[in-house]
Amino acid sequence: MSLIQTEDSKSPSARVRATYAQIEKAFGRVPNAMAVFSASPTLLEQQWESIQYYRNHPTLGFPLLAMIRMLVSQENRCEYCVGFNAAMLMEVCGLSADQIAAVKRDPANAPLEEKDRAMLNLVLKAVHTPLEVQAADLDRVRALGWRDGEIFDAVAHGARNLAVDVIFNTFKIDRDF
Repeated sequence: MSLIQTEDSKSPSARVRATYAQIEKAFGRVPNAMAVFSASPTLLEQQWESIQYYRNHPTLGFPLLAMIRMLVSQENRCEYCVGFNAAMLMEVCGLSADQIAAVKRDPANAPLEEKDRAMLNLVLKAVHTPLEVQAADLDRVRALGWRDGEIFDAVAHGARNLAVDVIFNTFKIDRDF
């Protein structure tokens, strides 16, 4: 049970109800990963807007984004996020448990195109050792076709995931997948 009170999806306040309806339409239910944000309706709305932005991103694909979240969360020991994203990679992308384990051991094993794997590595470096990121790191992904706005979006996605990991770990949200 979460350490913080959240709004029940069956009887939320009017403000939360509107966001929950959108979440249910997209996922068929309101996962605990979203319900925890109902403690602050404004942050729930912001989190949902961010999720929608990345779900519809024109160039950052689902496998790359899910691997970013899984690997950032692995470093932060957020078991909810690691498990949720691993499950999504298996269900949506068809990855096997062995492939997921290999990626967790070494991101170089990620079954992604070279361009996406390079972006994954840049994001992980940015999130874990931001002071070590150099112009050459960005030049490498640019040479593979990434534009600066896409690089920014990918790094921001990883950085936002750090905050989500802190929230989930602090409030002990229950695994519901």
